Amino acid sequence: MNNGVHSTYGQITGWGSYVPVKVVTNNDLPPELETSDEWIVQRTGIRERRIAAADETTCTLSLNASREALAKAGIQPSELDLIIVATSTPDHHTPPVSSLLQHALGATDVPAFVVVTGCTGFVYALSTAYQFIHSGAYRTILVVGVELLSRFVDWTDRSMCVLFGDAAGAVVVQATDRPCGMRSFVLGSDGSQGEQIIMRGGGSARPFSQEVLDGRQHYVQMNGREVFKFATRVVGPACEQAAAKAGLTLADIDWIIPHQANLRIIQTAAKLMDFPLERFIVNIERYANTSAASIPLALTENLTSGRILPTDRLMFVSFGAGLTWGAAVVEMSPR
Repeated sequence: MNNGVHSTYGQITGWGSYVPVKVVTNNDLPPELETSDEWIVQRTGIRERRIAAADETTCTLSLNASREALAKAGIQPSELDLIIVATSTPDHHTPPVSSLLQHALGATDVPAFVVVTGCTGFVYALSTAYQFIHSGAYRTILVVGVELLSRFVDWTDRSMCVLFGDAAGAVVVQATDRPCGMRSFVLGSDGSQGEQIIMRGGGSARPFSQEVLDGRQHYVQMNGREVFKFATRVVGPACEQAAAKAGLTLADIDWIIPHQANLRIIQTAAKLMDFPLERFIVNIERYANTSAASIPLALTENLTSGRILPTDRLMFVSFGAGLTWGAAVVEMSPR
C-alpha cells in the first residue's frame, strides 16, 4: 500500500501470457462454414487460433498469465495493492472475474475490478493503473487483458467465428522514481457507433429468453466493414496524439504494438501513418483476434524472445467495442 512516498512513474516489472493448448487452423474449421485457408488469410492474415479447453475459463486463463507475470516481477500475490482485469467475456455477470482471480491467486483482501471496453480494454486498464500509481494511492498493480471469445461467437457464422481466439496477457506495474513506464496516453469513445460491435441479448435491454436464443442474439455481432473504416481512421491520429503528449514524434517510437484484429487494418494504418510496417509487432497469424489480450500477449512474446529490448520505446494502440480507442507511449526502462 501507499507508504507516503509519492512516485511519479510506474515501471512494468513483470509480464506473462497464456494461450490454450488446442490449435485450430483454418483447415480445421468445419466444412459447413464453406470457407478456406486462402480466403481467411487473404482477408484477415489469420492462419490459426487457440481455443480454450472445456475446463478452462476466463479466470483460469488469467491465473496462468498472472502467475507468470508475478514470477517475472519477483513478487508474491500478497504484495499486490490492486488487480485490474480487462475483459468482455467474464466467467459470470456477477461476481466479477477480477474477484475470482484475486481469490485464485491468494491475494487476500486485495481490491480488484473489471474494465469493459472491448478490445481497447488493456490500454484503458493500463492507463487506469498508472493513475493510481501517479497519485501515490498504490505502488504495485497487476493488469490483465483476457478473453475467451470462442464461447461468445456463433460458430455457424463464418464472418465472425474465424476471427477470434482465446488468450490472456498480464503485466505488473510498480511505482518508481526512475523516469520510465507510461509517458502519455490518449483514450476515446464514440457511442454513436455502439451497434457496430454488439451482443444484443443477455443484458438488461434484452434479458435472456427463448426469443434471444432463437435469434442467436447471445452471440457477438460485428459490422466488419464499418469497424475496418473506423479502425484505419483512428489508429494513426491516436498514435500521433499520444506521441505528441509525450513530447515525441512517431520517429522516436521503436515499436508499435497494435491490437491484432486484422492484418489489413495494420497494413493500411502503417501506410497512412508513413510508418514502416516492419516496426509493427504482428502475431495475428498464430492467435487471431484475442481482443483485450492481444497487446499484452504480443508484448510478452516479443520481450521473451528478445525482439523488444528493455530500453525500447513502445506505442500501444487499440480499438474496439463502444466504439472505443486508445494509444499509449510506454518505456519499459529509463532511456
